[in-house]
Amino acid sequence: MRLIFLGPPGAGKGTQARILASRLSARQISTGDILREHRERRTELGKSAEQFMQAGELVPDELIIKMIERELAAAEGFTLDGFPRTVAQAEAFDALLAKNGWNLDAVVLFQADREALLKRLTSRWTNPRTGRTYNALSHPPRTAGIDDDDGGPLVQREDDLPQTVAKRLEVYDAQTKPLIDYYRIKGKLLRVNALQSVDAVSESITEGLRARAAAS
Repeated sequence: MRLIFLGPPGAGKGTQARILASRLSARQISTGDILREHRERRTELGKSAEQFMQAGELVPDELIIKMIERELAAAEGFTLDGFPRTVAQAEAFDALLAKNGWNLDAVVLFQADREALLKRLTSRWTNPRTGRTYNALSHPPRTAGIDDDDGGPLVQREDDLPQTVAKRLEVYDAQTKPLIDYYRIKGKLLRVNALQSVDAVSESITEGLRARAAAS
């Protein structure tokens, strides 16, 4: 399967990408992770990207596309999480797919109410040592503020503070939401209710993809 996971921050895209990786034979590819890896390894692409980041500028789409192309070349199937974010990036990605003869199976749209997302994101706590996350509403630690595994303190990242969350959702509405119509017109969109339980969302995605495959 070659999939794009599309939806607002906090909709559970990364969680589902990890859960469905083996079931769909689709490797999770996160542009944020790719960028960090290239910077840490000091690759030529990573050093080029770092120049823009140190200047406080966005990494150009051309560099991101090159990083993604290298990742996809080694993956039989993938779920792209965090890319594309704009119509311009989607068009560039379409060109990359066409160049390599790759077919995009579907774009899974994670639909969720804005107020529910605000509550979900501002309730998130993270173990800064391992990256493990909890949610005070849906997946709390056994002891408030303490990680279940290592017993260390949990923190709330700056990204999860109320004012930051509101800004992230505004950026999504302005930049990424137009992709819904872009992929709907192409007949690639598969809508799922992201506010269901984690297991129910997984089943909705699997069943939706199965139905699309049967109809094609």
